[in-house]
Amino acid sequence: MDRRNLIRAAVAAPAAGLTVPLVTATGAEATARGADSESPRFAIAVLPDTQYLFDADSADPEPLRATFRYLLQQRADTNIVFMTHLGDITEHGTAQELSLAGTTFRAIDGRVPYSVLAGNHDIPGGTDQRGRTPYLDEFGPDRFSRMPTFVEATADGYNSAHLLRAAGRQWLILALDWRISDAGLAWAQQVIDRHPQVPVIVTTHDLAYADDAGQAYLSSHGTRLWDRLINDNDQIFLTLNGHYWPPGRATLRNRAGHDVQVHIANYQDRYYGGAGMIRLYHFDLARNVIDVETFAPWFLARDPDRRSVLEAETIELTGDVDRFSVDIDFEARFAGFAPPVRPAPRPAAQVVDRHTTAYWRFDAVGQVVTDCSVVRDLTGHGNDLTVRRLAGGTADTLRPSAEHHVGAPAHASLYFDGGRSPDRGAILQTGPNAAINSDKFLGGYTIETFLKLPEPFVGDHAWMGILSWEGRSGDAGKQSGYSPLEPTCSLNLSPERFLQYVVYSEIGDINPTSWSHTLPIGRWMHVAIVNDGRRSVVWVDGSRIARNPAREARGIATLGRPFTIGATSWDLKYGQGFYGWIGDTRITSRALDPTRFLPAGHF
Repeated sequence: MDRRNLIRAAVAAPAAGLTVPLVTATGAEATARGADSESPRFAIAVLPDTQYLFDADSADPEPLRATFRYLLQQRADTNIVFMTHLGDITEHGTAQELSLAGTTFRAIDGRVPYSVLAGNHDIPGGTDQRGRTPYLDEFGPDRFSRMPTFVEATADGYNSAHLLRAAGRQWLILALDWRISDAGLAWAQQVIDRHPQVPVIVTTHDLAYADDAGQAYLSSHGTRLWDRLINDNDQIFLTLNGHYWPPGRATLRNRAGHDVQVHIANYQDRYYGGAGMIRLYHFDLARNVIDVETFAPWFLARDPDRRSVLEAETIELTGDVDRFSVDIDFEARFAGFAPPVRPAPRPAAQVVDRHTTAYWRFDAVGQVVTDCSVVRDLTGHGNDLTVRRLAGGTADTLRPSAEHHVGAPAHASLYFDGGRSPDRGAILQTGPNAAINSDKFLGGYTIETFLKLPEPFVGDHAWMGILSWEGRSGDAGKQSGYSPLEPTCSLNLSPERFLQYVVYSEIGDINPTSWSHTLPIGRWMHVAIVNDGRRSVVWVDGSRIARNPAREARGIATLGRPFTIGATSWDLKYGQGFYGWIGDTRITSRALDPTRFLPAGHF
């Protein structure tokens, strides 16, 4: 159950019922499962100043206990990989306050890895060379040394480094004292230098403050950290601090010309000292975004009808500095210190087996695409393609390209500059005696190709064809479709950029048609049509589309005419051609599981 489902469950609770529990059976199971270090989506929990919850004889740790129960319950479902506290754990830094805080933190010891750092209320003053304190006795390196994420700490014990794995890579978190010394800064630099390809998040208590509009500015100490550590280390992409309120954020540009996100989170001025409020930073490397939300689990768990006005208004904060998204192309942002490792081209032998009917790719040495040139079928079955330009076509209408999908076996493609008004384009067709022209595929099939639509998507390209079998459906005895002049099988693009796969089955007069969502522009995608001998299902980037008809579709009513890449015929004629890139194209005489698609997991 995710957080929003938990909110809905809380809202739906009976007015006279018990308090909604934070730890359920499924929550306990999730805790046992732990976090997923390979998923492209994970969360880091950020816990700012809790000092008013540990304030001499006014202390009340229950809000923080509720927060920790929430983290334990949601760790697996939300994929929470780490929690970081931003300092000012306590109000006075006394042994009594720190002992109570330390006892409260034991709820997550060994269950959720975390970091803690000293704020000005936790220690008597001075830099991290201040010596032994009650804070250090409770939250010194000994507390973290058994955590799998702990790397090391400074000799004084006030600064620590934590290395975690998430989204298939490592991330470094530096938890720095609120007044880090020159020696501490030198240590931080050494830690970064020992992890030269790891993105870094800097957490500390005092780095930036914000105005009432939420615009953040570096404080005097923050300026020192920026000048001495952050600006020259391109690995640092995010900083988090508390201390000041209101919360705020800013995007600064480092010396390498890259963005550094500077965020302030502090809610001690809110009702009940912030009530153990947390932020969740949801990293999504698939969508290239960090989604941030701020809420109070203590209030969230309460019966809605029993919440006070102040509790109800503090459950979740939705202002621009509390709930927001940061767009970040992680690969591009980290390329300067961690260039992406691209898969090498795969030879045809790795993607061709006895079930492969045809396989075409465009990376042959010296491959040309002038009219009458040939692209070989690498299965050896003789389904070679011959190039032909359509009316209005020029040399630039079809040309080889080094563009390719990251998961494509061949690191090459063809660029088609087709269009209408006036019609132009180019096609690649099998010869008159190719076996694939008449193959019925009664036992099932998989058709795969890689596509990329240009950005911007300029001109009128409505109903452009991607690939098809030539042949009038009427000649195959089919009368149920849009027109007897349309081909018996084609993959096209609608004016809304929806994929349309229409096939006239060999058995019966039926033509079930699949429709996709709007295809994106400017990025590669993989399309697969899978037929198991009963019905067809279209997949885009390893995801099954919604509009796959349940009607039977057995075989393809081929008529012995050519298989074509780059256009769809009408009454055996071709007008406009495809606009964009087409990469490796493979046809297999059986239904393939998505794990066996050409991208081999690179979706």
